[in-house]
Amino acid sequence: MDPIPSPRRLAVLIDADNASPSTTEGLFAEVANYGVAIVKRIYGDWTTPNLKTWKERLLEHSIQPIQQFRYTVGKSSTDSAMIIDAMDLLYRAKLDGFCLVSSDSDFTRLASRIREEGLMVIGFGERKTPRAFVTACDRFVFVDILARPKEEEEEDGGGRVPRRSTKELQQDKALVNLLQSSVDAIADEDGWANLGGVGAKIVSQQPDFDPRNYGYPKLMQLFEAIKLFDIDKAPHGEHGQIAVFVANREARR
Repeated sequence: MDPIPSPRRLAVLIDADNASPSTTEGLFAEVANYGVAIVKRIYGDWTTPNLKTWKERLLEHSIQPIQQFRYTVGKSSTDSAMIIDAMDLLYRAKLDGFCLVSSDSDFTRLASRIREEGLMVIGFGERKTPRAFVTACDRFVFVDILARPKEEEEEDGGGRVPRRSTKELQQDKALVNLLQSSVDAIADEDGWANLGGVGAKIVSQQPDFDPRNYGYPKLMQLFEAIKLFDIDKAPHGEHGQIAVFVANREARR
């Protein structure tokens, strides 16, 4: 029997000035999909009243608060402290990746620098996050889809984002082109592409892509809803797991 691979060791660094405590539970549930949070730190001036709402969340999730005083009004020294810690961890800790929680473009270069060392960077932020920071990450997750408990998401099929209808999905030309081009890029001679490979191809082009942004928990559900693709489920591998394959419907006619 092949040994079970060790999960990725991750550092979760949170900019308290640009993150909401209401998303903490969903945030760490999402982080668990990528690995284990070995380091959990949050940066801010904890003498200010606006950060008091974080206290309960820090205790629940064992997040270490890092104090950084604001020496100058209107200037954020939190960013500098977080960047310095990240670089220290990059060279001293045995990590496989970083989760940077902020909507601030100041972390764009940090994300790029970490990736230059071969480590994964997963960004978490609001939809106002500058595009430069989003594309500097391997993966970027908008926190509004993480704000509600998983039970509530399963009831209506998605997070806080309303589920888009088939008509709305088909009218989103950017989405249609992204899905079709990604399928074509890795399809075999018969036009079929493994769904897992398609997902990886999409994210490599658009780090913030997530079916939950359209109200669908899974990529397959998004493909089913848009009704422009053939879908086939077949046994795959020596243990008979089920693999999902998709093909552009128009290309197969």
